[in-house]
Amino acid sequence: MLLTLFLFFLSAAVIYVACEFFVNGVEWVGHRFQLGATATGTVLAAFGTALPESAVTFMAVVFGDTPEQKDIGVGAAMGGPLVLATLAYAVVGLALWRARRGQPSQANCINADQRRLARDQAWFMGIFIFKVGLGLLAFAWKPWLGFVFLATYGLYIKRELSNDEECLDGEDLEPLKLRPRDESPTMFWAATQTIMALVVIAGASHVFVNQIELLGVAMGASPHVAALLLAPVATELPEIMNALIWVRQGKERLALANISGAMMIQATIPSALGIFMTPWLLDAPLLAAGLFTMLSIGLLWLRFRRSAMSVPALSAVGGLYAIFAGYLGWHFYAF
Repeated sequence: MLLTLFLFFLSAAVIYVACEFFVNGVEWVGHRFQLGATATGTVLAAFGTALPESAVTFMAVVFGDTPEQKDIGVGAAMGGPLVLATLAYAVVGLALWRARRGQPSQANCINADQRRLARDQAWFMGIFIFKVGLGLLAFAWKPWLGFVFLATYGLYIKRELSNDEECLDGEDLEPLKLRPRDESPTMFWAATQTIMALVVIAGASHVFVNQIELLGVAMGASPHVAALLLAPVATELPEIMNALIWVRQGKERLALANISGAMMIQATIPSALGIFMTPWLLDAPLLAAGLFTMLSIGLLWLRFRRSAMSVPALSAVGGLYAIFAGYLGWHFYAF
Protein backbone atom coordinates (compact mmCIF):
# COMPACT_ATOMS: atom_id res chain seq x y z
CA MET A 1 0.00 0.00 0.00
CA LEU A 2 2.84 2.42 0.78
CA LEU A 3 4.37 1.77 -2.65
CA THR A 4 0.98 2.37 -4.28
CA LEU A 5 0.55 5.69 -2.46
CA PHE A 6 4.12 6.72 -3.31
CA LEU A 7 3.61 5.97 -7.03
CA PHE A 8 0.21 7.68 -6.90
CA PHE A 9 1.62 11.00 -5.68
CA LEU A 10 4.83 10.71 -7.73
CA SER A 11 2.97 10.11 -11.00
CA ALA A 12 0.60 13.01 -10.24
CA ALA A 13 3.60 15.31 -9.67
CA VAL A 14 5.25 14.11 -12.90
CA ILE A 15 2.01 14.76 -14.83
CA TYR A 16 1.86 18.31 -13.49
CA VAL A 17 5.48 19.09 -14.42
CA ALA A 18 5.05 17.51 -17.87
CA CYS A 19 1.87 19.56 -18.38
CA GLU A 20 3.92 22.71 -17.72
CA PHE A 21 6.14 21.75 -20.67
CA PHE A 22 3.13 20.66 -22.75
CA VAL A 23 1.10 23.87 -22.43
CA ASN A 24 4.22 25.95 -23.09
CA GLY A 25 5.06 23.91 -26.18
CA VAL A 26 1.53 23.72 -27.57
CA GLU A 27 1.12 27.50 -27.32
CA TRP A 28 4.20 27.93 -29.52
CA VAL A 29 2.93 25.26 -31.93
CA GLY A 30 -0.39 27.14 -32.14
CA HIS A 31 1.53 30.38 -32.72
CA ARG A 32 3.52 28.79 -35.56
CA PHE A 33 0.29 27.47 -37.12
CA GLN A 34 -1.19 30.98 -36.68
CA LEU A 35 -4.02 29.66 -34.52
CA GLY A 36 -5.95 31.67 -31.95
CA ALA A 37 -6.23 30.76 -28.29
CA THR A 38 -9.57 28.96 -28.67
CA ALA A 39 -8.47 26.72 -31.54
CA THR A 40 -5.16 26.01 -29.80
CA GLY A 41 -7.05 24.86 -26.72
CA THR A 42 -9.93 23.01 -28.39
CA VAL A 43 -7.93 21.26 -31.12
CA LEU A 44 -4.21 21.00 -30.37
CA ALA A 45 -4.15 20.84 -26.57
CA ALA A 46 -7.35 18.82 -26.26
CA PHE A 47 -6.27 16.21 -28.81
CA GLY A 48 -2.95 15.72 -27.07
CA THR A 49 -4.25 15.43 -23.53
CA ALA A 50 -7.18 13.21 -24.60
CA LEU A 51 -4.78 10.43 -25.56
CA PRO A 52 -4.59 8.81 -22.08
CA GLU A 53 -8.36 8.41 -21.64
CA SER A 54 -8.84 7.29 -25.26
CA ALA A 55 -6.10 4.71 -24.67
CA VAL A 56 -7.93 3.38 -21.59
CA THR A 57 -11.12 2.85 -23.61
CA PHE A 58 -9.21 1.35 -26.55
CA MET A 59 -7.28 -1.15 -24.43
CA ALA A 60 -10.39 -2.18 -22.50
CA VAL A 61 -12.80 -2.69 -25.42
CA VAL A 62 -10.30 -4.10 -27.93
CA PHE A 63 -8.13 -6.32 -25.74
CA GLY A 64 -10.50 -6.98 -22.82
CA ASP A 65 -11.07 -10.73 -22.45
CA THR A 66 -14.12 -10.57 -20.18
CA PRO A 67 -17.36 -8.54 -20.10
CA GLU A 68 -16.12 -6.88 -16.89
CA GLN A 69 -12.99 -5.61 -18.63
CA LYS A 70 -15.03 -4.26 -21.53
CA ASP A 71 -17.33 -2.60 -18.98
CA ILE A 72 -14.35 -0.56 -17.83
CA GLY A 73 -13.95 0.82 -21.36
CA VAL A 74 -17.64 1.71 -21.63
CA GLY A 75 -17.56 3.22 -18.15
CA ALA A 76 -14.54 5.33 -19.06
CA ALA A 77 -16.32 6.54 -22.22
CA MET A 78 -19.29 7.65 -20.09
CA GLY A 79 -17.35 8.78 -17.03
CA GLY A 80 -14.84 10.95 -18.90
CA PRO A 81 -17.42 13.49 -20.12
CA LEU A 82 -18.99 13.53 -16.64
CA VAL A 83 -15.67 14.45 -15.01
CA LEU A 84 -14.97 17.16 -17.59
CA ALA A 85 -18.49 18.63 -17.42
CA THR A 86 -18.39 18.85 -13.62
CA LEU A 87 -15.01 18.61 -11.90
CA ALA A 88 -12.85 20.12 -14.64
CA TYR A 89 -15.02 23.23 -15.02
CA ALA A 90 -15.31 23.51 -11.24
CA VAL A 91 -11.52 23.39 -10.90
CA VAL A 92 -11.23 26.33 -13.33
CA GLY A 93 -13.84 28.25 -11.35
CA LEU A 94 -12.13 27.61 -8.01
CA ALA A 95 -8.71 28.45 -9.47
CA LEU A 96 -10.07 31.75 -10.85
CA TRP A 97 -11.63 32.55 -7.47
CA ARG A 98 -8.32 31.89 -5.73
CA ALA A 99 -6.31 33.89 -8.28
CA ARG A 100 -8.59 36.94 -8.03
CA ARG A 101 -8.88 37.28 -4.30
CA GLY A 102 -8.33 40.93 -3.50
CA GLN A 103 -9.64 42.02 -6.93
CA PRO A 104 -13.37 42.58 -6.28
CA SER A 105 -13.98 44.29 -9.63
CA GLN A 106 -12.93 41.15 -11.58
CA ALA A 107 -13.66 38.47 -9.01
CA ASN A 108 -16.68 36.91 -10.76
CA CYS A 109 -16.15 37.64 -14.48
CA ILE A 110 -15.09 35.09 -17.09
CA ASN A 111 -12.74 36.49 -19.74
CA ALA A 112 -13.57 34.17 -22.65
CA ASP A 113 -15.72 33.98 -25.79
CA GLN A 114 -18.80 32.69 -23.97
CA ARG A 115 -20.98 32.54 -27.08
CA ARG A 116 -18.45 30.27 -28.76
CA LEU A 117 -18.23 28.09 -25.66
CA ALA A 118 -22.05 27.88 -25.71
CA ARG A 119 -21.90 26.55 -29.27
CA ASP A 120 -19.42 23.90 -28.13
CA GLN A 121 -21.80 22.85 -25.33
CA ALA A 122 -24.65 22.63 -27.86
CA TRP A 123 -22.56 20.42 -30.16
CA PHE A 124 -21.62 18.20 -27.26
CA MET A 125 -25.20 17.97 -26.00
CA GLY A 126 -26.55 16.85 -29.37
CA ILE A 127 -23.88 14.17 -29.76
CA PHE A 128 -24.18 13.02 -26.17
CA ILE A 129 -27.98 12.62 -26.31
CA PHE A 130 -27.57 10.50 -29.45
CA LYS A 131 -24.84 8.47 -27.71
CA VAL A 132 -27.00 7.80 -24.63
CA GLY A 133 -30.02 7.01 -26.80
CA LEU A 134 -28.05 4.32 -28.62
CA GLY A 135 -27.32 2.76 -25.24
CA LEU A 136 -31.05 2.07 -24.80
CA LEU A 137 -31.48 0.20 -28.09
CA ALA A 138 -30.22 -3.08 -29.51
CA PHE A 139 -30.02 -3.64 -33.27
CA ALA A 140 -27.66 -5.43 -35.64
CA TRP A 141 -26.16 -2.46 -37.49
CA LYS A 142 -25.42 -0.33 -34.41
CA PRO A 143 -21.58 -0.76 -34.75
CA TRP A 144 -21.66 1.08 -38.08
CA LEU A 145 -22.90 4.19 -36.30
CA GLY A 146 -19.46 4.53 -34.72
CA PHE A 147 -18.35 6.14 -37.98
CA VAL A 148 -20.94 8.89 -37.43
CA PHE A 149 -19.13 9.93 -34.24
CA LEU A 150 -15.73 10.02 -35.99
CA ALA A 151 -17.15 12.08 -38.86
CA THR A 152 -18.79 14.47 -36.39
CA TYR A 153 -15.48 15.13 -34.67
CA GLY A 154 -13.91 15.84 -38.06
CA LEU A 155 -16.63 18.41 -38.77
CA TYR A 156 -16.08 19.98 -35.36
CA ILE A 157 -12.35 20.43 -36.02
CA LYS A 158 -13.11 21.98 -39.42
CA ARG A 159 -15.53 24.41 -37.77
CA GLU A 160 -13.07 25.38 -35.05
CA LEU A 161 -10.27 26.09 -37.51
CA SER A 162 -12.46 28.02 -39.94
CA ASN A 163 -13.95 30.24 -37.19
CA ASP A 164 -10.73 30.89 -35.30
CA GLU A 165 -9.88 34.31 -33.93
CA GLU A 166 -6.64 36.26 -34.23
CA CYS A 167 -3.54 34.10 -33.80
CA LEU A 168 -1.64 33.92 -30.54
CA ASP A 169 0.78 36.80 -30.07
CA GLY A 170 4.35 35.58 -29.63
CA GLU A 171 5.06 38.49 -27.29
CA ASP A 172 2.47 37.13 -24.83
CA LEU A 173 4.05 33.68 -24.73
CA GLU A 174 6.58 32.55 -22.19
CA PRO A 175 9.95 31.46 -23.65
CA LEU A 176 10.02 27.87 -24.86
CA LYS A 177 11.38 25.81 -21.98
CA LEU A 178 13.76 23.85 -24.23
CA ARG A 179 15.06 27.11 -25.73
CA PRO A 180 14.68 29.73 -22.97
CA ARG A 181 17.00 32.25 -24.65
CA ASP A 182 15.44 31.93 -28.11
CA GLU A 183 12.89 34.71 -28.65
CA SER A 184 11.39 32.98 -31.69
CA PRO A 185 11.86 29.18 -31.52
CA THR A 186 11.21 27.20 -34.67
CA MET A 187 8.37 24.73 -35.18
CA PHE A 188 10.86 21.87 -34.76
CA TRP A 189 11.74 22.82 -31.19
CA ALA A 190 8.13 23.65 -30.25
CA ALA A 191 6.85 20.35 -31.64
CA THR A 192 9.71 18.39 -30.07
CA GLN A 193 8.96 19.78 -26.61
CA THR A 194 5.22 19.16 -27.03
CA ILE A 195 5.67 15.55 -28.18
CA MET A 196 8.21 14.76 -25.46
CA ALA A 197 5.84 16.17 -22.83
CA LEU A 198 2.98 14.08 -24.24
CA VAL A 199 5.07 10.91 -24.00
CA VAL A 200 5.84 11.66 -20.34
CA ILE A 201 2.17 12.52 -19.64
CA ALA A 202 1.02 9.25 -21.25
CA GLY A 203 3.53 7.16 -19.27
CA ALA A 204 2.80 8.89 -15.96
CA SER A 205 -0.96 8.69 -16.60
CA HIS A 206 -0.66 4.94 -17.15
CA VAL A 207 1.08 4.57 -13.79
CA PHE A 208 -1.48 6.87 -12.15
CA VAL A 209 -4.45 4.87 -13.51
CA ASN A 210 -2.87 1.61 -12.27
CA GLN A 211 -2.49 3.05 -8.77
CA ILE A 212 -6.08 4.32 -8.83
CA GLU A 213 -7.27 0.81 -9.72
CA LEU A 214 -5.16 -0.73 -6.93
CA LEU A 215 -6.52 1.78 -4.43
CA GLY A 216 -10.03 1.00 -5.65
CA VAL A 217 -9.49 -2.73 -5.09
CA ALA A 218 -8.09 -2.02 -1.63
CA MET A 219 -11.23 -0.03 -0.81
CA GLY A 220 -13.47 -2.79 -2.19
CA ALA A 221 -14.69 -0.80 -5.22
CA SER A 222 -16.43 -2.74 -7.98
CA PRO A 223 -15.33 -2.56 -11.66
CA HIS A 224 -18.24 -0.18 -12.35
CA VAL A 225 -17.16 2.20 -9.61
CA ALA A 226 -13.57 2.09 -10.85
CA ALA A 227 -14.77 2.74 -14.41
CA LEU A 228 -17.18 5.58 -13.58
CA LEU A 229 -15.51 7.34 -10.67
CA LEU A 230 -11.84 6.45 -10.33
CA ALA A 231 -10.47 5.85 -13.85
CA PRO A 232 -12.04 8.98 -15.45
CA VAL A 233 -10.69 11.26 -12.72
CA ALA A 234 -7.24 9.76 -13.30
CA THR A 235 -7.32 9.97 -17.09
CA GLU A 236 -8.75 13.51 -17.13
CA LEU A 237 -5.95 14.72 -14.86
CA PRO A 238 -3.89 16.21 -17.75
CA GLU A 239 -6.80 18.47 -18.81
CA ILE A 240 -7.34 19.55 -15.21
CA MET A 241 -3.61 20.22 -14.75
CA ASN A 242 -3.50 22.21 -18.00
CA ALA A 243 -6.46 24.27 -16.84
CA LEU A 244 -4.79 25.06 -13.52
CA ILE A 245 -1.58 26.12 -15.25
CA TRP A 246 -3.35 28.36 -17.77
CA VAL A 247 -5.51 29.98 -15.09
CA ARG A 248 -2.39 30.64 -13.04
CA GLN A 249 -0.94 32.39 -16.10
CA GLY A 250 -4.12 34.46 -16.58
CA LYS A 251 -5.17 32.55 -19.73
CA GLU A 252 -8.63 31.24 -18.88
CA ARG A 253 -9.58 31.31 -22.57
CA LEU A 254 -7.09 28.52 -23.18
CA ALA A 255 -8.16 26.67 -20.01
CA LEU A 256 -11.86 26.69 -20.93
CA ALA A 257 -11.18 25.91 -24.60
CA ASN A 258 -9.04 22.92 -23.61
CA ILE A 259 -11.86 21.46 -21.51
CA SER A 260 -14.44 22.20 -24.20
CA GLY A 261 -12.33 20.52 -26.89
CA ALA A 262 -11.57 17.52 -24.67
CA MET A 263 -15.30 17.06 -24.10
CA MET A 264 -15.90 16.87 -27.84
CA ILE A 265 -13.23 14.20 -28.14
CA GLN A 266 -14.73 12.28 -25.22
CA ALA A 267 -18.18 12.46 -26.83
CA THR A 268 -16.94 11.02 -30.12
CA ILE A 269 -13.72 8.97 -30.25
CA PRO A 270 -14.02 6.76 -27.11
CA SER A 271 -17.74 6.42 -27.87
CA ALA A 272 -16.99 5.23 -31.40
CA LEU A 273 -14.57 2.64 -30.01
CA GLY A 274 -17.19 1.41 -27.54
CA ILE A 275 -19.90 1.21 -30.22
CA PHE A 276 -17.55 -0.62 -32.59
CA MET A 277 -16.41 -3.25 -30.07
CA THR A 278 -19.21 -3.71 -27.50
CA PRO A 279 -23.03 -4.06 -27.52
CA TRP A 280 -23.16 -0.50 -26.07
CA LEU A 281 -26.10 -1.13 -23.77
CA LEU A 282 -26.16 1.16 -20.73
CA ASP A 283 -27.28 0.00 -17.30
CA ALA A 284 -28.66 2.23 -14.51
CA PRO A 285 -25.31 3.64 -13.25
CA LEU A 286 -24.16 4.44 -16.79
CA LEU A 287 -27.49 6.10 -17.60
CA ALA A 288 -27.23 8.11 -14.38
CA ALA A 289 -23.76 9.27 -15.44
CA GLY A 290 -25.25 10.37 -18.74
CA LEU A 291 -28.11 12.25 -17.06
CA PHE A 292 -25.79 14.10 -14.66
CA THR A 293 -23.52 15.00 -17.58
CA MET A 294 -26.44 16.39 -19.58
CA LEU A 295 -27.71 18.34 -16.57
CA SER A 296 -24.31 19.99 -16.09
CA ILE A 297 -23.95 20.77 -19.79
CA GLY A 298 -27.46 22.21 -19.88
CA LEU A 299 -26.61 24.59 -17.04
CA LEU A 300 -23.31 25.56 -18.65
CA TRP A 301 -24.99 26.13 -22.04
CA LEU A 302 -27.64 28.41 -20.57
CA ARG A 303 -25.04 30.55 -18.81
CA PHE A 304 -22.59 30.69 -21.71
CA ARG A 305 -25.36 31.45 -24.24
CA ARG A 306 -26.39 34.51 -22.24
CA SER A 307 -22.75 35.51 -21.64
CA ALA A 308 -23.69 35.32 -17.97
CA MET A 309 -21.22 32.70 -16.76
CA SER A 310 -19.59 33.69 -13.48
CA VAL A 311 -16.87 32.19 -11.31
CA PRO A 312 -19.33 30.97 -8.61
CA ALA A 313 -21.61 29.35 -11.23
CA LEU A 314 -18.65 27.63 -12.89
CA SER A 315 -17.45 26.33 -9.54
CA ALA A 316 -20.90 25.08 -8.54
CA VAL A 317 -21.19 22.39 -11.26
CA GLY A 318 -18.65 20.32 -9.32
CA GLY A 319 -21.44 19.63 -6.82
CA LEU A 320 -23.20 17.48 -9.42
CA TYR A 321 -20.25 15.09 -9.42
CA ALA A 322 -20.49 14.77 -5.63
CA ILE A 323 -24.21 13.98 -5.93
CA PHE A 324 -23.50 11.36 -8.60
CA ALA A 325 -20.81 9.76 -6.43
CA GLY A 326 -23.33 9.59 -3.58
CA TYR A 327 -25.92 7.98 -5.88
CA LEU A 328 -23.41 5.43 -7.15
CA GLY A 329 -22.38 4.48 -3.63
CA TRP A 330 -26.03 4.09 -2.62
CA HIS A 331 -26.85 2.04 -5.72
CA PHE A 332 -24.13 -0.54 -5.19
CA TYR A 333 -24.77 -0.67 -1.44
CA ALA A 334 -28.52 -1.16 -1.95
CA PHE A 335 -28.27 -3.64 -4.80
